[in-house]
This record gives sequence, C-alpha cells and structure tokens, in this order.
Amino acid sequence: MAERRFLVVRLGSLGDIVHTFPAVAALRESFPAAEIIWLTHARYKMLVQSSGLASKIWTTETRSMSSLTQTIGDIRAASFDTAVDYQGLWKSASLPFLAGIKRRIGFSAKSVREFGVPLLYTDRVHATSSHVADQNGELSKRAEARNAIANFSLASPPLQHAQLAQYFRNDVPGNYVILSPGGGWRSKCWPPERFGTLCKKIFESLSLRCVINYGLGEEDLASKTRDASGNADPALFNNELASLMSLLRGAACVVGGDTGPLHLAVALGTPVVALFGPTDPARNGPYRNASITPLATQSSNCPNPNDIVLRASNVVTTHRREDLTHPSMLEIQVDAVFEAVRRIVEARQ
Repeated sequence: MAERRFLVVRLGSLGDIVHTFPAVAALRESFPAAEIIWLTHARYKMLVQSSGLASKIWTTETRSMSSLTQTIGDIRAASFDTAVDYQGLWKSASLPFLAGIKRRIGFSAKSVREFGVPLLYTDRVHATSSHVADQNGELSKRAEARNAIANFSLASPPLQHAQLAQYFRNDVPGNYVILSPGGGWRSKCWPPERFGTLCKKIFESLSLRCVINYGLGEEDLASKTRDASGNADPALFNNELASLMSLLRGAACVVGGDTGPLHLAVALGTPVVALFGPTDPARNGPYRNASITPLATQSSNCPNPNDIVLRASNVVTTHRREDLTHPSMLEIQVDAVFEAVRRIVEARQ
C-alpha cells in the first residue's frame, strides 16, 4: 500500500499554529512514514520547522497572485491524496480546492468564521470540542489518525549571554519575567500602564527584571509599559522568532493576554499567567503540551502553579475586534496578577 501524502494548511498566525501542532502530531504519530507537507506563510517557516512534524514546509504569500499561482501548481504536481485545512478561511481552503486534491478535510459551517468556506471541502467536520487545539484534532481524526492529538516538542537554540546582554544593557540577570502587552486587537489587551505597575512590583518585591516583548504596531504599548515601570528599567524586545523562542524558554514566567507569544511560551514549557477577557480561555487558553489537555480557567488562588488564567466572572465572550480595552480586562487587578507571578516564581525556585 502506498504511503499517505498529506497537505496540511495552516498559514498563520503564531498562536494558531501552536494550537495546530498537537493535531498534526497525531497525524505524524499515526503515519510515521507519510509525507506531510505544511503550507504556511514565510514568516512562520522556522516555527513549523522547530516542531519536526512536517516532511517539507512550503510557503506562500496570499497577497501575491504569482505566489498563489505557483503554490497551486506545486500542489497539483505533488499528487496529494488528502488535504487538511486547519485554518478554515477562503484563502486557505481555496488552495487545495483549485489544485484538485480529491479529498479535502475542513470544518463545517458551524465551526468556521467565513461564510461559504465549507463548500470547498469534501469532508466537513462539525467540531464539538471546546478548545481550538482539540477541534483541530477532530480534523486529524477524520483523516484516520488514531488519536485526535499527540505530544510534540519545539526545538530552539539556547539563549547566549551575549544575546541577553544587548537587551539588558550588559547587566544580565540570572532570571527574568517576560511581559507581553500586545494581543492582535486592543480590546483583549490588558492596559500597558498596569503592565508597567506590575513590572515595578516584580522588581521591588521579587528582585526580578522584566522583558517587555512587543510586535509590529505595538510600539506604543511597549513605551507606555516602560514609562509606568518606574525604576524597574525593563528591557525591550522586538526581534525575530528564533530569538523570541529562546527568550521565552529561558524565562521564569510569561505574563500576557490571548496572544501568540503566550501560547508559544506554553508550548516551550514555560509557565504563564494568562489574562483573559472577551475571548474564552476554555476555547483559546493555555494548552499544556505535557498533558495535552486544556487547562480550566483558574482564579488567582488556584493551587496549580504551572499556569494561571485570570478572567473576570460572568464575561460574555466576543471576538469583535475593537480598539478600546474590553471592560472585563479592567476587572483584572495588578495585585492579583502579581500574586500569580509570585506563586509561579517561588514554585520554581
């Protein structure tokens, strides 16, 4: 019998790719000799490579017609027997459809954001799981994987002393906490002024320096966080993905909202304090690779020191992308976040 040939489609983004790894790991576990080609954006190629799950990684630029044409031609020439679209958007579903892959697995109309996308699939899966990682696993099961999800590990180079020195002005700490004030859209971001106050408390009470990680378009969040940090003198980090992975792996703790760096930290084994508001942590929260089970929402006095999720009670979940901070994020107080950080740091000592 010929070995299976899978096209995995997950173009972006950072956190979504991380939440796809357990499902693709299940494919690799069930079909160890299969060719699994992962199609993604060029900026995430290194991340996919770090998982070791794909036989090959192809990149495409969805805003370039020439790139899309080339990608469709490459897919057609490769003679895949199955495509699994873990993204569920027109731009992801159309590529295996136009390339003529006979079996195309994706989510049903009840599980996708963009209307009409399931028309491009031959197999439409109505996801019943709560967490997106488990929902992705339901697609892998439809592709005949024995299990919906499986364990995986990410490789990243160790962070060198010289790399840390450039961020901490040569005063390199032995331990540090990463603060990630961004989050895709601003309504799910905790105020940067509170991140700054938290940074100050961590420095004064725990004697730990902080690194403020920020991405493109989040310069104002980083600046406001630093301005509110007093004499804590946090380092600012805005660098390429490989350095970010090394920095996350070496941190004592990562604090952030529903954002890619936080989910990446979890996959790398670093404990997190996750601040949630409009998005539901039962669906998008930390997904701890060690146990491959989604963590329940935890309050600040939860005894589990590995990951702590803080969210106000009775929040109505919404994915509306708004510019103003959602009121539920304002209910998360600095003292509660600091206490969560303190417990994690002390548990690791």
